Amino acid sequence: MEDWETAASAATTSSLPPQVVISPCAACKILRRRCVEKCTLAPYFPPTEPLKFAVAHRVFGASNIIKLLQGVPESQRADAVDSMVYEANARMRDPVYGCAGAICQLQKQIIELQTELAKAEAQILNMKSHNMIDSAETLQYQESIIQQQPFDNSSSFFFDANNVGLDNWEPFWK
Repeated sequence: MEDWETAASAATTSSLPPQVVISPCAACKILRRRCVEKCTLAPYFPPTEPLKFAVAHRVFGASNIIKLLQGVPESQRADAVDSMVYEANARMRDPVYGCAGAICQLQKQIIELQTELAKAEAQILNMKSHNMIDSAETLQYQESIIQQQPFDNSSSFFFDANNVGLDNWEPFWK
């Protein structure tokens, strides 16, 4: 009996052609239509990324996405889809301003950071100028002290019993 079952299963598997399971693209899945071989949306909305098409479809609509892609050269379509998906996500977060709101927010942040940077640079320059003034004042003070003390060329830099008054000293050891 077991031989008959294995023979029957072998016969059924060998008589059927190998099935290639092709999953429809995310767009066709969401639109509930058959995904044809030359589907315009398939290269840009793979079945593994259904949210990508869902967001773009919700904001722009499937027919507008298809029209836009057909009007763009094939080499730029992937970038166009990425832009549409980005804009759709921005519109979902901010329905009024979309990407423009994000851009304005980023520009405002850049201006604030540039102002903060300018203040920090001004503080650094201020600190450096105070440091230069302090060092210049110290240098002037040292020069004035040097100028006030007379310089005697006759004196020797070496200790000498006559200069220091060591002739009255007696050694400790005797």
